[in-house]
Amino acid sequence: MAGLMTRSPSSVALGRRGENSPGINTSGVNSPGVNSLGVNSLGDGGDEMWIDVIQKMDEVYTELVHSQAELETKNTRLEEAYAFIGSVLESMADVVIVCDENGVIQQVNRALEGLTGIADSSLRGAALASIFQPEAHAEIASFMGRLKAGETISQCELSLAARSEELSAISVNCSPRTGPSGRIDGMVIVGRPVGELQRAYRELDVAHKQLSQTQQQLLVSEKMAALGRLVAGVAHELNNPISFVYGNMHALKRYGATIVEYLKKCAPGRSYDEMQALRKDLKIDRLLADIEPLVDGTLEGVERVSDIVQDLRRFSSNQQESEEEFDVVRLIRTAADWVIKTQREKPRVRFDMPDHLEMKGRKGQLHQIVVNLVQNASDALAARTDGEIAIACARRGGDVVVTVADNGTGIPAAHLDKIFEPFFTTKPIGTGTGLGLYVSYSMAMKQGGDLTVANLPASGAKFTLTIPDMTGASANARG
Repeated sequence: MAGLMTRSPSSVALGRRGENSPGINTSGVNSPGVNSLGVNSLGDGGDEMWIDVIQKMDEVYTELVHSQAELETKNTRLEEAYAFIGSVLESMADVVIVCDENGVIQQVNRALEGLTGIADSSLRGAALASIFQPEAHAEIASFMGRLKAGETISQCELSLAARSEELSAISVNCSPRTGPSGRIDGMVIVGRPVGELQRAYRELDVAHKQLSQTQQQLLVSEKMAALGRLVAGVAHELNNPISFVYGNMHALKRYGATIVEYLKKCAPGRSYDEMQALRKDLKIDRLLADIEPLVDGTLEGVERVSDIVQDLRRFSSNQQESEEEFDVVRLIRTAADWVIKTQREKPRVRFDMPDHLEMKGRKGQLHQIVVNLVQNASDALAARTDGEIAIACARRGGDVVVTVADNGTGIPAAHLDKIFEPFFTTKPIGTGTGLGLYVSYSMAMKQGGDLTVANLPASGAKFTLTIPDMTGASANARG
């Protein structure tokens, strides 16, 4: 075509004007209405008409050349697109089958050839059912009708007529293919060998178990690190009731010796007056009146020690904790005392809580969250002598909300969205694990609650912990 368009129509026409042709009179005799060049005599306008015709021919020729160039460009792009799509299909590990609406295979990729051992040329034009096991034929025959009905076909397990039995089972997804008119005129089937999927699932399961185990180890590490920081505070907390019990036991021992002495002197034959005088000298009445309060106080001290030990066990336990009813106000005060007593510069702690607030939940986890939040606030105030921590607790609907705020420098805006990420810390290397807030956030979320942080307008930051109260009344209110 390009060879035919090397000369423009105007040059061809002009070249021929002087040539002899059957339509031109060259005998020298002028025919009526015909001039010496053989062109009908139209007067002075004849040449102008001829020029117009030639110009029109030039325009048509230019359009033809432009159309030819555009067609060649589109053809090149089409070939490139076809080659690109072909390379994508060939590089896919999944099986790809393109069929018309009658179930005749129009195109496949190399993965199907590898599974079936049948060449591409033999697969094209074959019936789709012919490459599957007989038990899959009924399912395959229903695909086109289901697609036209708007049904989604996914994760359908079929058996190929593959070279080996272990490769025969594939999980397929089937999608409709529409033509230029928008009508469904075929389908595209994408399948993956089930054996490969099962292997991928097994690898994913192993990775998930390893991740869960690593996460559990991190939680334990953070618990032990927090427990190490709290040892001094716990020791001080234990010292008070133990000293109280110790003092009471010494008093009871003296009282016991006095009673034994009194009983030894209560020999037969002594007069009533002598016994009364002895009783007065040994202060038996005062002793008897003091025994019951001493015993009650000792029991209270022992119970306090037991509570502290139980709190420690819950704090350090790696076992799944069950829900129980407890006084959250007492828990918060205990957690705050443990942390504050370990600080070199002890910040002032201001409480805004009711005297008691009963709730049901995981006591040990809540205790650890409060410890971490108070510890974090104390760390933020480490360099200040006027540090203050404000702790508030209240019931809000079916939840218990605990806030821990400090008057430190606050959290940089760039760190706010990273504060609960594992291993994120602004402390120097060796002074922080970066897990305290991450563990606290994870525990809150697992209990169906939430933990958020915000900077205060003046200075400092405030953490807000929301924990659902699982007591019957609150649970019904939420339901």
